[in-house]
Amino acid sequence: MAAYPSDIDDVFRALADPGRRQLLDSLNARSGQTLRELCADMDMARQSVSKHLAVLETADLVTTVWRGREKLHYLNPAPIQEISERWINQYDRQRVRALWDLKQALEDHPMDKP
Repeated sequence: MAAYPSDIDDVFRALADPGRRQLLDSLNARSGQTLRELCADMDMARQSVSKHLAVLETADLVTTVWRGREKLHYLNPAPIQEISERWINQYDRQRVRALWDLKQALEDHPMDKP
């Protein structure tokens, strides 16, 4: 069995929670939000949003920048892109190859009509 870096596990763990996915959706719609702005979109306490953001930061899905006294949160889609390339695209290629092979086999050996 292949071993994967723990950072991939962190990304999957972060994406497993619907509240964290909602935060990512909010940041995807408008990146650079403060905690207060993110809380306005969420149906959870400020402390819960902060904890979810910490998990997302650990997974490198969210980066933060201080602007004066405000901490702005930005979506970092790179880890999701890496997962897409590593996991999703890999299986898509196999499916496309299987369909191509089937097409070639049917063209090389047409089925007789009943």
